[in-house]
Amino acid sequence: MESRIATFAAGSFWGVESTFRQVSGVLATRVGYMGGSVISPSHEQVGGGQTGHAEVCEVTYDPGQVSFEDLLAVFWSCHDPAPPGRQDADLGSQHRSVIYCHDDHQVEAAARAVEALDSSGRYPDPLQTEVHRCAEFWPAEEEHQQFLEKDGRPDCPR
Repeated sequence: MESRIATFAAGSFWGVESTFRQVSGVLATRVGYMGGSVISPSHEQVGGGQTGHAEVCEVTYDPGQVSFEDLLAVFWSCHDPAPPGRQDADLGSQHRSVIYCHDDHQVEAAARAVEALDSSGRYPDPLQTEVHRCAEFWPAEEEHQQFLEKDGRPDCPR
C-alpha cells in the first residue's frame, strides 16, 4: 500500500511535529506553512501574522498501520481546538487549528470529527478548527525541522 499525507495546524509546529513523530505508522514529518498569500514565506514573515499562513505539520503515513481517523485523534490530543488564533502562549492566526485535507475521504472524516467533537460538550466554547482543502505547502527553514528533537525535548509541550 502506498503512503499518504495528512496536514495539520495546531499551534506551534514544533510540538505538533514532535507528537506525530511518535505515532506508529507515521513514516515522516516536516513542518512548514500553508494557507497564506505570500509565496515561499519565511518563519519571520509568518510569525508576524501578516501572510495568512498557518504553521503546519505535514505527516506522511502508512494507512495500513495508522488511519487518517487515528491521526485526527492525535491532532485533537495535542492542542485545544476552541480558542481562536492561539494555543497556550502561542498567539496569532498562524497558530490556529486547521485540518488541511488531501482528498475527499479526509474532507469527510475531518468534517465528521469536528462536528462530533463540537457537539460532544467537551469544550464550553464552539470549536474554531477549520477544515480546508490543501493549499501550497511551503517547507519551513531547516532549523525548524524536528526542532524539539534537535533541542533534546522530544515530548509534546501541550
